[in-house]
Amino acid sequence: MSKRYPKEFRDDVVRVARNRDPGVTLDRISSDFGVSKASVGFWLKAADVEDGIKPGTTAAANDDLVQERKRICLLEQENEVLRRATAYLS
Repeated sequence: MSKRYPKEFRDDVVRVARNRDPGVTLDRISSDFGVSKASVGFWLKAADVEDGIKPGTTAAANDDLVQERKRICLLEQENEVLRRATAYLS
């Protein structure tokens, strides 16, 4: 299981990766910070979406989507209960 890194740490890694000198690779940055190259790449992609550089779903929009899906599920369950109650009482 992978460990979670604080947002400030991830932001620092992204800042360093974006502002790196031409000869510095992501491998070097990932080893300097003690994280995997895949994590650095993922954080860079997520930061690009958050900053509007690349298209995609932001974290805030994703949180809203999760909440809406939970609400839809709850409403579907309530609808099913009412449908069964109506059938029972008819």
